[in-house]
Amino acid sequence: MREIIRDAQKRDITSSQNQILCDQGCIEGTFKENGICLIPSVASQTSCSSKYIENKNGKSSINVLSLFSGCGGMDLGFEGDFEVLAASVNKIINPKWNVEKIDDYWVRLPKNRFHTIFANDIREYARAAWINYFGRKGISDSIYSVDSIVNLVKLHKEKGIKVFPEQVDVVTGGFPCQDFSIAGKRLGFKSDKSHNGNKIIDDSTPSIESRGQLYMWMREVISITQPKIFIAENVKGLVNFGDVKNIIEHDFSSIAGNGYIVVPARVLNAADYGVPQSRERVIFFGFKKSALTPSATIALSMSTIPQEYDPYPLVTHAYNTNKDDLLPPVTLRKAFVGLCEPDKTLDISQQKYSRAKYMGKHCQGQTEIKLDSIGPTIRSEHHGNIEFRRLSIEHGGMYEAELKNGNIERRLTIRECARIQTFPDTYEFVFKNKNISVSASEAYKLIGNAVPPLLGFHIAKRIESLWDKYFGGESYDCI
Repeated sequence: MREIIRDAQKRDITSSQNQILCDQGCIEGTFKENGICLIPSVASQTSCSSKYIENKNGKSSINVLSLFSGCGGMDLGFEGDFEVLAASVNKIINPKWNVEKIDDYWVRLPKNRFHTIFANDIREYARAAWINYFGRKGISDSIYSVDSIVNLVKLHKEKGIKVFPEQVDVVTGGFPCQDFSIAGKRLGFKSDKSHNGNKIIDDSTPSIESRGQLYMWMREVISITQPKIFIAENVKGLVNFGDVKNIIEHDFSSIAGNGYIVVPARVLNAADYGVPQSRERVIFFGFKKSALTPSATIALSMSTIPQEYDPYPLVTHAYNTNKDDLLPPVTLRKAFVGLCEPDKTLDISQQKYSRAKYMGKHCQGQTEIKLDSIGPTIRSEHHGNIEFRRLSIEHGGMYEAELKNGNIERRLTIRECARIQTFPDTYEFVFKNKNISVSASEAYKLIGNAVPPLLGFHIAKRIESLWDKYFGGESYDCI
């Protein structure tokens, strides 16, 4: 352990940061003893590079660097290979999806070409949940870095430490959204939180390191790694927050000397894509000009992008639009298929739910969900702000038959929130394995902060289908 600290001090970084670099294979000559990386004084730093791998269809994988990863909702969407409701998949709109039927209710989405080579968040419990799931998918837990994006960029640029891997094709990131959210204080660029989530306690003007401007640090990572494409996500409230959307689009397009085409950001509602939830998010796409084919450059620069080049996924469910080929929105009744009551299940995530008492309709999160409709937006909250699965008759509950059958007034469980977000049941949110654990309170926050994996899959699959059209290579059928 002394060798780690000595080497860290020599590099002017913390021992924990040095440990991360060691785990990621960024320092040659390291070895492990009792699970701890030891770094000889003669060790030299190398690049955290990742090689392309081949997937089942023989195509080279597309390497993804994930920022603000949380528990991996977007990562799961890009990786693919997870279960969703059959009602969530529109085979008319997406006939080429190689979907595997499991039973009358569930299907398995295919593995995509995308391969996650770096993930990051400031929360230890986010990493715990992420590695608990993705580790079973064969993805090394060493690629997940727990540190502020500000610190990581500074390590890379100021200390000469190659934190970020080479051969990055895609950068994704849902930069912190609380400061643009209608549900929050709406401080925007003037956030009173720092990059590590702590309260700014002095009276100075919020800096570029404040939480409201962390997209600029995502911009720095893009500038360092030079991906062919980047995808940024935030809350809908951002587009109604003065000139914020235009400022962010301009800042992203100016990367590497105006090296990226940033198409106009668009708000997507998850319910339009088979997610049983009203959840609106603004999505930014940026394309590296020097990597694009001439035809793609022209198309993406148009005020109205031709559909065959449009990166936004096609709507599949009739929530906001009525068309003959669209499926009806997925209801909560369908989403909760097969779920037993908390006292009758072995699934720990279904056993756990907030015990916060009913506080009256004037407070947030005191309503009862409607089973024959889509669900409410799952927020990054816990306890008193989680909607009720059912209310008592006294509090205005509508499910009298369930109450008469002995079912109690209670809030949504962890698993029910995860189902609303389209996380598969194989994703465990409440657990304690060896030295890592996630509590019920932390699980609610992780689920509420996440991109619905199914929405992420739609985005990923659209980009995958257009990849060779954008960047050249063999012909690939558009979806």
